[in-house]
Amino acid sequence: MFSKLKGAGGGAAAGHSPLDTNPISQYYEVGKQTACAGPGLIWKIYDAVRKSDRKEASIFLFEKRLAEKLHKPKRKDTVCEVLRGSVRQLERFRHPRILQVLHSVEECNETLAFASEPILASLANILAYHEASGSGAGGAPTTGASHPNTVTRPPSHAKDYSFLDLEIKYGLLQLTEALSYLHYQHHMLHRHVCPASIFVNKRGVWKLGGLEFTERLNEADPTEPVPITPWTSRSSKLCQPDLDYIAPEVQLHSQICMQSDMFSLGMVITAIFNHGRPLMQANNSNTSFQRHLETLDEHVKMVVPDIPLPLREATVRLLNKDPKERPTAQLLTLIKYFTTDTVVTTLQFLDVIQMKDPQQKNAFYRQTLRDSLPYIPRKLWFQHVWPCLEAEMKQSEVLAAVLKPILLMIEHVGIEEYEMYIQESFRTVLTSPKTIQATVCLLENLHIILEKTQKDEARAEVLRVLYNAFESTTIQVQSAALFSVTNVADYIDEQAIRHMILPRTVSVFNQNTADLKITIAVLSCVERILDRLDRPLILDQVLPLLTEVRLSDPEIMYRVVCIYALLLRDKKYGLTVNHMATRVMPVLLPQTVNPQLNLEQFTMLLQVLREMLEQIDRNQRNKLKLDNMSLPSPERRPLRHLFSSDNMHVPPFNIPNLRVEQRKTSSAEDMARKNSTGSYSGILGGWWFGGSSNSPDSNFLRVQNALPIRRLSDNTLMTPKIRVAHSCASSPGGSPGGLPIRRHSSIGPQERRGSSTNLSPPTGGSMPNTSSSTPFLSSSMSSLRSRRPSACLGGSQGSGLLQQLGTGMYQLFSGR
Repeated sequence: MFSKLKGAGGGAAAGHSPLDTNPISQYYEVGKQTACAGPGLIWKIYDAVRKSDRKEASIFLFEKRLAEKLHKPKRKDTVCEVLRGSVRQLERFRHPRILQVLHSVEECNETLAFASEPILASLANILAYHEASGSGAGGAPTTGASHPNTVTRPPSHAKDYSFLDLEIKYGLLQLTEALSYLHYQHHMLHRHVCPASIFVNKRGVWKLGGLEFTERLNEADPTEPVPITPWTSRSSKLCQPDLDYIAPEVQLHSQICMQSDMFSLGMVITAIFNHGRPLMQANNSNTSFQRHLETLDEHVKMVVPDIPLPLREATVRLLNKDPKERPTAQLLTLIKYFTTDTVVTTLQFLDVIQMKDPQQKNAFYRQTLRDSLPYIPRKLWFQHVWPCLEAEMKQSEVLAAVLKPILLMIEHVGIEEYEMYIQESFRTVLTSPKTIQATVCLLENLHIILEKTQKDEARAEVLRVLYNAFESTTIQVQSAALFSVTNVADYIDEQAIRHMILPRTVSVFNQNTADLKITIAVLSCVERILDRLDRPLILDQVLPLLTEVRLSDPEIMYRVVCIYALLLRDKKYGLTVNHMATRVMPVLLPQTVNPQLNLEQFTMLLQVLREMLEQIDRNQRNKLKLDNMSLPSPERRPLRHLFSSDNMHVPPFNIPNLRVEQRKTSSAEDMARKNSTGSYSGILGGWWFGGSSNSPDSNFLRVQNALPIRRLSDNTLMTPKIRVAHSCASSPGGSPGGLPIRRHSSIGPQERRGSSTNLSPPTGGSMPNTSSSTPFLSSSMSSLRSRRPSACLGGSQGSGLLQQLGTGMYQLFSGR
């Protein structure tokens, strides 16, 4: 992964690296230098990878020749011993806030080296560029250290690194926790709290290192100060703490206590908010230190406005010259600046997550981290949060819980960020065996992963999780797979839907017909892929499945109705009117009175039923119309009186003393009669009776010949007044008293209707004994039947009477 560093400076031969001769190179592949740290920034820090497991690390390298160059040769061993002691102390104090050592010190004639967790840079490296930009000075930054002659140019990536407010807040809290651990757990004083002893690892976590000058507290009373040798110019600068960050009581009274470390922390805080410059720049001079100490309060007042408001009071107290006025590390962690920020609390727990049991981890990942993630800056997602989650993915007992925040991150990151940071590590989750809960979580969020996955082979790998889930015998996994199809159907090709998804969906339904949740999932899946299915699949698999579904639950009924609504939209789905009328509507109609339905469900049900009825109506009407058009038209039957020979030879019947009274007509009718006397009877008679005057059967009425003075209005169908004289007892149908004058019973005096019926008697011959032969009487008899059924004559009796009436009228008119 990394190439060996070639051509290192400092007098090394061309093509020769100081690390080549150190035994640590047998265990690590060493890359380029990334940072520097320690007293006078004497440690050079390189990127590295452990050969055994390819785990990232950082190599700290000290070249002994630097001590020989800067100091007297006899002091070289002293410097080496101080550096060795610092590594031993780091190995002793195992804490999340203290730099972690991965490989102990390896030494050769030229170098000292050890391996630690991956380091991005020291705080001194980052603040050095801040100092240069804040002061406006050109050239290389000074890194904020007091040893300009030992400065190693910091890496370029530190120049681009800037702290967020949240990073600073959380970093200061981490340093405070580290000091609290040393003070109260091990009764040790750090003595060298400064930017050169603080490291920012690749996750963005601040780690406290630089344990070269630790001192033990008073065993009897840890709060009491202990004597200490102050900083002096007579000793090697590499063997003493940084003078710019030393507490006043150390230099003035040769005493040190826990609050001395807190003063140094206060100086670090002001340096961070003062563009990397410390408030006291003694330049390795005790006299200069005392001079700056006198104006310390004024400098503090100048810097305080740049410090966040909740931290100002604590900072002022930390920089008090009286140690008793300074807060302890335990008290400082409780100020509102740290405790009121839930994001800081979340990150704090995440850093120590490896010390928690699986139950605590599950609760944290499922709820706390997932809720806090949207408020954590995106920069920290990949720098701080993702490395922790990436490590936890390998633990099967917490994988289901870890997937919650991971999937939330995938949902909100860009495609490039996903491919750069997450995709490669996440592939192991997709391909490795998982618990039921983890599989369900993946299936429910499979669409989120596919949205960020661009390559076809990667998508196929993701979809394989779905296909394998259908083979599971666990109900939870099957249900999650069905719901997953509704989300990822657009990513599945046609062949997979037709030959894999649909058959397995039907199989899952057949195995769990009584499970409501499975049934709802099946119906949702079918509804989602319906437009991707062809007609045979719908007829053979979908419609039978819908028929077998039990509509016991309103939600299930609603899903079924929604599917039918989709099937009704297009005839290509194959839902016929026969199937609707015989299989669908008989099942859905009883649900219209289901009291469990809500308004939306009832409205949808009624809408689908109406649409089905409309389709059945249109179909059947069109079919019946086509059937009627295909039948032959029936021939028009002739009137019966034209060809009937019934009662043709009945003897004539005379009605004695029969007289028809004529009514008066209007002058308009007289004019019409005079103008049409020549042609009226012929035309009317031919039209009415179906023949002409030359017809062999000449027994038709002749209006002109029989009644020359007849008016046009006499043709109106009105009931004539018939007077019948007294007849003898021997007359047919007569009575001793005779018949009174009467109107026909079928029409009242007020019911006179106009008619063109010809009342002229026949001119000769015999008349058929049919009701249609005499139009007036026929109409009268019809009216009698409709108005007074009891007065109608039935059978042959009625026919004979009409014949006799017709014969009598003929003889009467002919006699005139």
